[in-house]
Amino acid sequence: MFDFSIISKWFHSLLTGFIPEWLAIGIECLIVLLFIIILYAILAIALIYLERKICAFFQCRIGPNRVGKWGLLQVFADVFKMLSKEIIKMRQSDKLLHDMAPFFVLLASFLTFACIPWNKGLQILDFNVGLFFFIAISGIGVIGILLAGWASHSKYPMIGAMRSGAQLISYELSIGMTMLTMLLLCGTMQLSEIVQQQADYGWNIVRGHVPAVLAFIIYLIAGNAECNRGPFDLPEAESELTAGYHTEYSGMGFGFFYLAEYLNMFICGAMAATVFLGGWSPIYFPGLDGFNTVMGYIPGFVWFFGKAFFVVFLLMWIRWTYPRLRIDQLLSLEWKYLMPISMFNIILMALVVCFGLTL
Repeated sequence: MFDFSIISKWFHSLLTGFIPEWLAIGIECLIVLLFIIILYAILAIALIYLERKICAFFQCRIGPNRVGKWGLLQVFADVFKMLSKEIIKMRQSDKLLHDMAPFFVLLASFLTFACIPWNKGLQILDFNVGLFFFIAISGIGVIGILLAGWASHSKYPMIGAMRSGAQLISYELSIGMTMLTMLLLCGTMQLSEIVQQQADYGWNIVRGHVPAVLAFIIYLIAGNAECNRGPFDLPEAESELTAGYHTEYSGMGFGFFYLAEYLNMFICGAMAATVFLGGWSPIYFPGLDGFNTVMGYIPGFVWFFGKAFFVVFLLMWIRWTYPRLRIDQLLSLEWKYLMPISMFNIILMALVVCFGLTL
């Protein structure tokens, strides 16, 4: 598996050869920022198109097919339309907080984006507490949603924001417990080390036995709720709240929330791929040396994106299969079922590790 840290070290030594190190680091940071922005935009366009086509497939229709071949340019047309829309200011709103809210949501997704291990040696932030950093930073998004509801000075956004606050704070507990379960299995919070262990010993969802599979299922359910996706889209329920917390937003103010929702879904899939499905590590089967050699030639980032988009497909499948829950059902699912099961699962994983039953 190719190590991209070789390229980054070579580029750093090349820059420091003729400019000061502080300037070289500044240039590298600008390049990384540009990379994140471009990748963010590409993934958003791909996910929106994928959502529309998968939705059409489940509803037995064609989906977008007018603008471009197979509707490939439909998303670009929607982007240009949104960019040209007027941003309407609400008379009674808190204008400063109203304008700041979308950027809090974007900030959370950008920061979590930065700690994803795309390939061996291809990771922007590689903290020794990366798992904790991911859980902590992902909680910033709820601040933007609450600000959007409060600052709009309107009943529908306020109700949607209160629902979202209750929902996100509740389901973050299950996500934290599933990550704690996998921490017991791996013994480290460094994401690159978690993926490297899976490259050496096998994917966590396999070597962790039943507790790992159970944690993966709980993570999918709680991750779907964290992304405000159906059947957990109570904060923006169109049939009840018009559009929920972003009802009073127009133009790119609404567009930022729209982008963040899809990127949060990808981040959810990327973290599931990293922690449970081996990240950038390929599929290996003991004894099949020829097959394993061929799999090793496939670049790590291809494996990573394939696994992440597989989880994204599962999340979309759930959305277009189940009807929306009521708010009492949504909270009961977390506090009466997922939370106790997650606590029991931590104990079960601790027993598996203590007795050496991992593969």
